Amino acid sequence: MLTADQKAFYAENGYLKVEAAVTPDELARLREITYRFIDGSRDVAQSDDVYDLDTGHSAAEPRLTRIKLPHRQDPYYWQILTQSRVTQVLNDLLGPDTVLLTSKLNTKAPGGGAAVEWHQDWAFYPHTNDDLLAFGLMLEDVDEANGPLMVLPGSHRGPVLSHHANGVFCGAIDPDDPLFERDRVVTLTGKAGDMTVHHARTLHGSAPNMSDRNRLILFYECAAGDAWPLLGSSSYFHALGQRGFWEDLQDRVITGQPCLTPRMADVPVVMPLPPAPDISSIFRMQESGGAKSAFR
Repeated sequence: MLTADQKAFYAENGYLKVEAAVTPDELARLREITYRFIDGSRDVAQSDDVYDLDTGHSAAEPRLTRIKLPHRQDPYYWQILTQSRVTQVLNDLLGPDTVLLTSKLNTKAPGGGAAVEWHQDWAFYPHTNDDLLAFGLMLEDVDEANGPLMVLPGSHRGPVLSHHANGVFCGAIDPDDPLFERDRVVTLTGKAGDMTVHHARTLHGSAPNMSDRNRLILFYECAAGDAWPLLGSSSYFHALGQRGFWEDLQDRVITGQPCLTPRMADVPVVMPLPPAPDISSIFRMQESGGAKSAFR
């Protein structure tokens, strides 16, 4: 699906925008399912295994930061990842054997929906090699006002910046870090159905949603089959034990087969330890870890 020029752009810059990554019918169904979940949150008073609630959430006015692990909440989210144009882009960039690390549907409510401070996904879950990426599928139009994804081009080829504060892994860089070149930031807006791709080492973040519209972006974080996680990262599957990990891996294979021969690459790694007091979500981690905000 991707052209040679698109692949070269991704390799050089660490990000890519793919227009119309899903069909109109696929988009309509994704939106219907998503808004049904948002409506269902009216009966929820505190964050749980499905919802991460934003400040001010109520039955009258649902406000979410995230729907957790959407691929486990409704099978259609998994179908989009495994049987659509999204799948073709994945194989074009990572090869035939791919696995899912996690998924999330960031809903970012209108009127100040929570920002995501600048970070590199790689800092959270280093692997034996860095053939990892994240898709961001836009379920509504995204413009400058409603908190679009922002990236720092080429940062995937540089160092892993410090994501520590107050002696713990806070899940965000210090925006005053001299290696954070704010003047080179690119903002990724688009139409519903468009998709962004960013490399796991690419610096990225997003401002609060100051519009009167939801910003709905479905994220899938994926790895090549021969990229194996290092023990000590924040991924849930490290707590499963050997047999549980293997069984869980079968459910996370997107295309191809599990790979039992990890590829070892010379990549920069800093372990995300010790953890912040609250690691239940990136929002709680950044807050409880004392991350300095780039958006205040």
